[in-house]
Amino acid sequence: MTSIIKVNNLQNQCGANTINKCGTAITVGASGDTTTVAGNILKSNALQAADGGNLVNQCGTTITLGASGDTVTLAAGASQSGFGQTYSAVSWDTTPKTGLFTAVSGVGYFCNTTSAPFTVTLPAGTAGDVIAFADYTRTFQTNNLTITPNGSEKVGGVAANFVAQTEGQSITLVYVDATEGWINTMDSTGQAGLTPAFITATGGTITTVCTDYKVHTFTGPGTFCVSAVGNPLGSGSVDYMVVAGGGGGGTDQGGGAGAGGYRESPGTASGCYSVSPIAGGTAITATVTSYPIVVGSGGTGASLSPALATQGSNSSALGIISTGGGIGGTYPISPSTNLNGGPGGSGGGGGGNCSVSPGGTGNTPPTSPAQGTNGGTAPAGPAFYGSSGGGATGAGASNCTGGTGATSSITNSSVNRAGGGGGRSTPTPAGVPYGGGAFSAPTGPSSNGTVNTGGAGGSAGAGSPGCSGGAGGSGVVVIRYKFQ
Repeated sequence: MTSIIKVNNLQNQCGANTINKCGTAITVGASGDTTTVAGNILKSNALQAADGGNLVNQCGTTITLGASGDTVTLAAGASQSGFGQTYSAVSWDTTPKTGLFTAVSGVGYFCNTTSAPFTVTLPAGTAGDVIAFADYTRTFQTNNLTITPNGSEKVGGVAANFVAQTEGQSITLVYVDATEGWINTMDSTGQAGLTPAFITATGGTITTVCTDYKVHTFTGPGTFCVSAVGNPLGSGSVDYMVVAGGGGGGTDQGGGAGAGGYRESPGTASGCYSVSPIAGGTAITATVTSYPIVVGSGGTGASLSPALATQGSNSSALGIISTGGGIGGTYPISPSTNLNGGPGGSGGGGGGNCSVSPGGTGNTPPTSPAQGTNGGTAPAGPAFYGSSGGGATGAGASNCTGGTGATSSITNSSVNRAGGGGGRSTPTPAGVPYGGGAFSAPTGPSSNGTVNTGGAGGSAGAGSPGCSGGAGGSGVVVIRYKFQ
């Protein structure tokens, strides 16, 4: 027997409504109640909030969460699957990474490569995974970030590392499928909208080269005054060449002197020229300040007075110091005579003596790369003649030819500088100048090193009473940067 019970209200024993109908609206429970349907399935095409807005709505096979203007939020600590990810879903880790780590999908990372380059490993990819990386200190250009895929997975269709090597670079990778793997969907420098700015400076003799570069040449003391620095899109650092004064040569059958120390940056800041073989280190980041410039003078040659030769003077700029060239040893004309070559940026040659007088040690004090080479050792008798002085790139030898200098086109002209001085030669031939270094004749006076090259003085030849060793050439400082 089937019966129907009809009521508008169903109440509990306390008189509170459990089911209430008013017109076409049916209310289950009362305010503050918890309504539980145990072991049952509720079926509806729409679930609405108290204000009548849809929470869940189905139209055909399309299910919509929320209504227009709503914000749909995943509760803290909850997880989701099946929805994929978008760039906007990346959560940025604000603690910069400084070394090797494994990335997690859905996270963006600020990577600090200031100290050294490092590698990040991607997780196993699932379609829709997204990971982002940003250059925290704008150092990817000098210290790269290497992104390594998981196992045999690919980045951009290639099973190989992705190297981020652009200053200020930011990257967003999305995993698509096994064919292409992780695809770079956004790659920028982080400098968008930044207007290029350049260094502005005064001091020395200024020339414009290669259209966009300034060269400041100092042949004597001065000041490099920076009034404005640029930014990564323009210029912010300078290249340099600092050459010290060459040493003074020995007298009567003595040795040639050592060239002034030679130091040069690798040309990364101002391009468009060839650096010397010993260029190294890094370009100098400019600041708004006045930099004192010191250009070393050349040393004086030895005389028969007797007076020893003197070492070349140091040159300095931008915190870079090049050491003056060592003296050339001389013939033993008194107990005070120095037979040996002296140490310096490049070492001087030994004196003319059968006792095999050693040359001076170059690169003293030591720098890296080396600023010069050793002087030669005087040969054994019976002939009396001195060895040659060391140059920037070539050491002195037990003959008259000075050590070779270093060639650079930092001034936009290829010039060889910092050559060693020639020792007293054998009867033939005479010594040959290299890089501003002076040569020596078999007899007669010596030659001086070329000014503003750091070339060393040569030795006076045999049979030249009153003749002094050659003076060293003065140094030079060159600073170069991009100005537009």
